[in-house]
Amino acid sequence: MSEPEDMAKRRTDWAEDRTILANERTFSAWMGTGMGAIGVAIGLKAVFGAFEPTWAAKAVATIFLIAAILIFWAARRQALKTYQRLNQTDAEAQPTRSFTVLASILTTATVLTGAILWSL
Repeated sequence: MSEPEDMAKRRTDWAEDRTILANERTFSAWMGTGMGAIGVAIGLKAVFGAFEPTWAAKAVATIFLIAAILIFWAARRQALKTYQRLNQTDAEAQPTRSFTVLASILTTATVLTGAILWSL
């Protein structure tokens, strides 16, 4: 391979590495968005705690909890799709299992938050 071709390949490899790292940052941002939706659900319960009927405020809070779960799993799916298209060279990417584990933990926490909100 000639020197210009070698340099072009290295630049392409680095671009893929940057994309892998950007994918991880994007996944992290979506996890934060999902947790923000959980915060809105908790805030709704706090603001409308004395609201009658109580099930209405809880139902609206539950919509935000469901949205959070959908965000977690959509972010996981998109992150895995992006990883399948790329080859890592110099960057050490997170194992794809990390996305699944984190989405599972946050989903469990969201469901438990919903259970607590409905028990109040």
